Formats: sequence, structure tokens, C-alpha cells
Amino acid sequence: MSARKFRYGPWDNGPDPLASPYDVREALDQLGRDVLAGGSLREALRDLLRQGTQGRRGLNDLQAAARRRRQEARRRGNLAGTLDRVRQMLDQALAAEKDTLARDPGDDARMREMELDTLPDDVARAVRDLSAYEWQSEEGRQAYEQIQQMLRRDILDAQFAGMKQALSGQDPAASQAVRDMLADLNQLLAAHSRGEDTTDRFAEFMQRHGEFFPENPADTDELIDLLARRAAAAERLMRSLSPQQRDELAQLMSQALGDPDLASQLGQLHDNLHALRPGLDWQSRAQMRGQQPLGYGEAVEAVADLADLEALTEQLGQEHPGATLDDVDVEALERQLGPEAAVDIRALRELERELERQGYVSRGADGLRLTPKALRRLGEAALRRVFQELSTSGRGDHDDHRTGAADEPTGASREWRFGDEHPIDATRTVHNAVLRSAAERRRPPLSLFVEDFEIAETERRSSAAVALCVDLSYSMIQEGRWGPMKQTALALSHLVATRFRQDALEIIGFDRVARRLSPVQLAEIEPDWIQGTNLQHALMLAGRHVRRHPDAEPVILVVTDGEPTAHLEPDGEPFFSWPTTHETLRATITEVDALTRYGATLNLFMLGEDEGLARFMDAVARRNGGRVFTPDLDRLGDFVVADYLRARRGFRRSA
Repeated sequence: MSARKFRYGPWDNGPDPLASPYDVREALDQLGRDVLAGGSLREALRDLLRQGTQGRRGLNDLQAAARRRRQEARRRGNLAGTLDRVRQMLDQALAAEKDTLARDPGDDARMREMELDTLPDDVARAVRDLSAYEWQSEEGRQAYEQIQQMLRRDILDAQFAGMKQALSGQDPAASQAVRDMLADLNQLLAAHSRGEDTTDRFAEFMQRHGEFFPENPADTDELIDLLARRAAAAERLMRSLSPQQRDELAQLMSQALGDPDLASQLGQLHDNLHALRPGLDWQSRAQMRGQQPLGYGEAVEAVADLADLEALTEQLGQEHPGATLDDVDVEALERQLGPEAAVDIRALRELERELERQGYVSRGADGLRLTPKALRRLGEAALRRVFQELSTSGRGDHDDHRTGAADEPTGASREWRFGDEHPIDATRTVHNAVLRSAAERRRPPLSLFVEDFEIAETERRSSAAVALCVDLSYSMIQEGRWGPMKQTALALSHLVATRFRQDALEIIGFDRVARRLSPVQLAEIEPDWIQGTNLQHALMLAGRHVRRHPDAEPVILVVTDGEPTAHLEPDGEPFFSWPTTHETLRATITEVDALTRYGATLNLFMLGEDEGLARFMDAVARRNGGRVFTPDLDRLGDFVVADYLRARRGFRRSA
């Protein structure tokens, strides 16, 4: 038996069938760019879903397509076309009858002409009055009977897509099949509304009456959705007509059915569907502006399509509270906009779920939130951007070359001496033993001697307690400084977490009051239009942080664009005043002096060109011994990270 030969190569026959419809990391990077620009995760995710990603249409494009389709549906035709069509068919029947009567010289023919001339203008009443008329023209009689047949067929076909073919003729068996189907259908819906399991009953129903439902619904709920959509459209159609048109059409429909049992079953079906799907639009009027007359069945389908498109436009807008992509009716979307639209919306759904499944976002009571895993990636992106601009040499390197146990390995080793507690360098130790054994021409097994041992040299770790105080007040939002502030804080947080783990970083946000922020909270924080710059409270929290780490070098960085305008009263309540008061300045300087006595240096990053802020910053710098920086917004992160690294190098050299 010959072995099979296989050949492997790149797929070149169109799109890769195994490829993912989206790139989660690319989507996360896009989210990250929006978050780092100052937006919230909620806004960033909403923008991503609206704009689409990786060549797939987003909600905006799908909504625009739905709007265009809705405009086309509104121009499809005239909803009162059934009445026009009946009037036209009635005129043809009467014309044929009068032509026959004109050729008859008898008195009976004249009486019949008078009867026809006195028919009411109301088409429904005219059709009703002619129900007992004895037609002399075979052509006229057939035209009149076609009115009844057309109406009966259109009424049922508007509710059941498979009725037109079943009722195309005068077969009594077909009419009886419709009655049986309606009776079984109402029993099925009644059982479903009572909460009974209708799985077996539905299967039996479809086996008996499946020819009336070419859509082939999968279960009872899908069958109800199918029927309720048309029933609601028929209700809206009637409400969209004028009162006179509504009355005429209702009378024509009642006459066309002509079967009390059939009419009763249809009425019961309408009530069941209304009770089972009360959330559908049963009440509003359909705004149709077309000129072409539509038959009743065509008009109902046009109204149903219009209802689909109106609902889809709202669902794709995602404007209502708690909106999710699960709200979008994918079946209706595919029916109205085609299978490609359904593929696009499913891809967006899967993207949202995949972000959650891979641990980048988590879903809570307040919606989606970024996870620490996502924050690490955002922080890395922010830090990478900073380091691309940062030209400081030796950033992150340790200049303190004193060795110590269990610290940072330098890569060098030395001979072990009595009393050393450094880790053994196993590789160098074995290497020394092999060389010595070879020189002494010793055979295996290998023996270790004291002089073989080497230890790994380490670099002493120097730790810092870093407090980054960032202004969250109204002016930061108004002047477009929110995004650079957030990028700076996330970049510094990631730098500390990945390269200086021994450092303790605390991010403190302040407006009218100050509060500690985790990196996740900082990324998710949304701009709030709050006036007040409570630097005193921020420095108070910064002082508590550095004092919790007495062995670490205190590093305090302040990013703000306004002089202090708020402070805490003795009872803990915030006080705000603009312009600032002496009490606020005094309370803030008190905290500056406390940090100065502790030995903490404040480096201040001033945004904007406020003269009052400049005077205050200069005074604080002279009083504390710190420095004032005035970076451009796009270089804020570079300045803050560089200053942090410079501070670490400075205190390591002095250690």
C-alpha cells in the first residue's frame, strides 16, 4: 500500500477560513489609544463598536444602511392601494354589467341599471349591496367574485406566507385545511402562554401544517415572533389609514372572509399574539409616502419591513440605557440588510465577548471595566511612547554599585569568602571544578572543593516611595489636559510595576477633594465638571504614603494647572473659593512645610500660563527646595518619567 504524500503551503484561495474575524490585541490597542487620550472605557468601547475594526463595518455604517433602507421602504407604495384596487375591479365589473344591460331592451334591464346607478360611493358598501345582485354579465360576475377571492387570499396571506398558494383556487378542502390549522395554532399558543412545554406539540403542528410556514420556524417562540411581526404590521396598517379608509377596508375584509368560524379563529389568533408579544409596536402609524398602490398583503409586508428598520435603527444606535449588542435583532438585520450585515454584527459581538474571555475587560453591575491585564498593556504603550521621546541617558540603570544579598544580580561573580551570604553561582562553581580536575588529571566522579565556589554579585536595591498627585479639576478638562495627565500617570505606574518593583507608587487625584486611585480606576475615571483644586488634601495623602515607607526615599510629583482654590476644614469638609483665599494658601503651605521637614522634595509640573499659579509654584519650590517644570502637553510624560528616574539616580549616589 503506497503512502500518501502531502504538501503544505500558504493558503492562497481567498480569505483564510480558519482566521479569526478580528484581532483582539489590535482592538485593545485601539481602545487603549482612546482611553489614553482621556476617554473612558465605556466611551472607547462604544466608539470602537461604532467605527468597526479590521475592515468590518461598525454600528455607524450599519445604522446608516438601515436608515437608507427605511427611506426606501417609506417610498415603496400607497397603503390604501387595496381600496383603489377593489374600486378598479368593481368599476370593471359594473362596466361589463352595464354594457350587457344596454343591449337588453326590457324593463328589467332598466330597473337593474337604476339599481346600479344608486350604489353608494363607499366601495365597501357598494360591494356589500352587490352581494345579492343577480349578474347578467358573466364577465361582471367573475370580476365581482375576484374581489372577494383577492381580499380573502390577501388577508390570510398577510398573516401566513404560505396561504396564497393554498387558497389560489376554490378548493373546499383547502379552506377546511386553513380552519384546522388555525384551530391547532390557537391551541398551541394557548398552551405556550400557560407555560407548558410545547416542544412535542410544536413538532406535531409543523408536521401537519408546515406547508403554511415556508420560513420553517425552529420552535414555538420563533413561530410566535414570525406571526406577531405580521399581526402588528397589519394593526399598524389599519391605524395608518384615514378613518373612512379604515372603515371601508374593515368592512371589505369582514365580507371577504364570510365565514364566522374563520373570522373567530383569526380574531382569537390576534388576541393571543398581542398577549404573547406586547412589546411590539401595535399602536403607531406607518409613515408611507409612495404613490404606487399596494395590495393588502404587500402593504402589511411593507409596514412590517418598516417596523423592522425602525427598530434596527434604534438598536444599532445603542443610545438607550443599558444597551448592548445583544439587543440587535440579527435575524431582522439579515432580512433587511443582507447576510453580510449579520456577519458584521456577529463579529462585533464576538469581539466584545473575546475581550472579556481573554481577560482584558470584566463585566460588573456598572458595565464593562478594564482589568489589570489590559492596564499592563495600556501602561506599556504609554511608557513606550514616553521612552521614544525621552533622551535621558541611563534611564532606569542603578548607579549604586555596593553589593548586597538577595538584590539585583550584576552578572559578575567572585570567589566565595568565609562569611559571605550571597547566592552561589552554580555554573561558575562547576566550571571551576571541571578546570581544576582536568589540570590535576582526576577522573570522574567530579568533586567540589572550597576554592571552587563562586558567588553571584548583586547590586544593592534602593527603594523609593513615590506619590504622583494629578489634578482632576474642571480646568484640566476644559483645556484638554486630561488625556496627557492620564497617559503620564499610567506610564509611570507601569515603569514602577515592571522595572522598579521595590518602589511604592501611589497615584492621588484631586479636585475639590483628593483620593487615592489605582491604575484601573485612573484608566476608567471619567471627566467630572467639578471646580476646585485641593492641593492641600493631595499633599496630606502624599505625606501619609511616604511615611508608611520610612526606609524609602520620598519622591513627590505634582501635576496641576491651577493654584489651590480648596482645602479641608477642621471638620473634614472641603471649602472652595475662587479666587483663592489666604486660608486655602495657608493650609496648603502647612502641608508643604510638613513634607519639607520630613525630607521629601516636591517637583512641580505646571501646565498652562496662569500668573497666580506661577507665583505660587515658585514660592513652594523656594520653600521646599524642589523644582518647577513647565512642559508642553505632549511632553508631560517625558518630563515626569525623566524626573522620577533622575531622582532615583540622585538618591542612589548619595546612599
